[in-house]
Amino acid sequence: MTKPTPPSGGISLVPAVPDEGDEGFLYLGMIARTSSATTRDGNKVVLEPRDLVFCDPARRDVPQFDDDCRMTVFRIARCHLGVSAADLDRVLGATVPGRGHPGALVSDLLSAFATEAQSPRPLIGDRLTRSALDLVAVLVMELLETEPAREASRAERAGSEMLSRIRAYIDRRLMEPDLSPGSIARAHHISVRYLHKLFRNDGITVGQWVRQRRLDSCRRELSRTRSRGVTVAAVANRWGFSSPAHFSRTFREAYGMTPSQWQALATSGARSPALR
Repeated sequence: MTKPTPPSGGISLVPAVPDEGDEGFLYLGMIARTSSATTRDGNKVVLEPRDLVFCDPARRDVPQFDDDCRMTVFRIARCHLGVSAADLDRVLGATVPGRGHPGALVSDLLSAFATEAQSPRPLIGDRLTRSALDLVAVLVMELLETEPAREASRAERAGSEMLSRIRAYIDRRLMEPDLSPGSIARAHHISVRYLHKLFRNDGITVGQWVRQRRLDSCRRELSRTRSRGVTVAAVANRWGFSSPAHFSRTFREAYGMTPSQWQALATSGARSPALR
C-alpha cells in the first residue's frame, strides 16, 4: 500500500482517493496493474499500468473502479496548476492512456516522484515538484482542447445505438397501422425532432425507412408459394398499407413492377428479374 507523504510544493502521495472531497485538491490516480472501470458514460474500459485517471471524492461514481484495481494516488493542490476550477471540473473522471503523448510524460515523471517520495530519505526538490505540476497542467489543457471531439464521438455513438434500437422496434411493429414518428418517439422517450435528426444523419427519413421495410415485407410474403390465392390488397393491409392503389404505385416505384406482376412471377417458379 502506498504510504502517505507530506505535501511537497502542492503534490503528495496518499493511500487512496478519500471518501470526502476537498475543494482545494484534485486526485490523480496512476494505475498499477491491469484492471477495469466504468466511465462517466457508463462504458466499461480496460485500464493498463501507468494509465492516469482524474478522480473526485465528491463524485465517487465517476468513474467506478473494479475491486481489484490498484493505483498510486497523487493529491494535487488545484491552486498550483494555474487552471480554473471550472476547467478542472470538466476533466474529472477522464482516463488518459499512459503510453502515448502526453500521458507517457506525465506517468514517467509521476513514477519518479512516487519512487523518490517513498524512499527512506526522500529528497524531492522543487524542480521535480514543479515539473510534475506543470506536466499535469499541460495534460489538463490537452484534455480540454480535445473535449469537443470526445463529446462529439460520444454523442455519435449514443445516436447510433439509439438508431439501432429504433429500427428494431420499427421492424417488430410494421403491421401496426398507427405506427408513426410520434409513437416511435414516445416509445423511446425522445422528441420527434430528435428522431428525425437520427434518421436524417443516416441519409433517410423516418417515413421512408418504415415504408421501405413494409414494402420489403410485402414483397417477401407475395413471393412465397403459400401466398397463392392471397390477394395483394390483403397482404398490403396486413403490413400497414391502407390504400391498395397507393401500395401498388409505391411498390412499382420501388421494384419496377406491380405487386400482382411480382406475385405471379415469383409463384410461377420463373427466375425473377433483378430488382432495381
